[in-house]
Amino acid sequence: MERTMERTKFNVDKDTEKRTFDGIIFDSQMEMRFYRDVVLPQSRSGNIKHFELQKKYILQPKFHNGKKTVQPIVYVADFFIEYSDGTVEVIDTKGCPDSVAKIKRKMFWYLYPDITYKWICYSKIDGTEENGGWCDYEYVQEQRKKRKKEKQLKEIKENT
Repeated sequence: MERTMERTKFNVDKDTEKRTFDGIIFDSQMEMRFYRDVVLPQSRSGNIKHFELQKKYILQPKFHNGKKTVQPIVYVADFFIEYSDGTVEVIDTKGCPDSVAKIKRKMFWYLYPDITYKWICYSKIDGTEENGGWCDYEYVQEQRKKRKKEKQLKEIKENT
């Protein structure tokens, strides 16, 4: 009998074993790998002094509109990291951010300007041995655009 992979609306495999590490079920395999490959080793080496998983930030408080209660807008960060030098970062692992993620990022930047907020993704092509393949999401997007443009130019050259 062939088994079909069931996935959530965010394209996450419902098989939680694939995204579980240290008894923690992560929202995605990418998030689990970042924890396993980056956060834990840096925490053990002392480079990371403190970290939290799934830390919540209020982007807009609950309020009332007439008789209607409007629930708060909450952003849940994949990782809150405090480094040994005192710097703080909020990191989200991203494959393909949707419009809601983009809006929440803008709200976070506005409300928490003193906290460095990053989208991180894994890329074999754009990553280096030094960063273990983990790159800034925007950097990877730029590199993909460059490769696409180079490919298009090469195809045009070949066809002329």
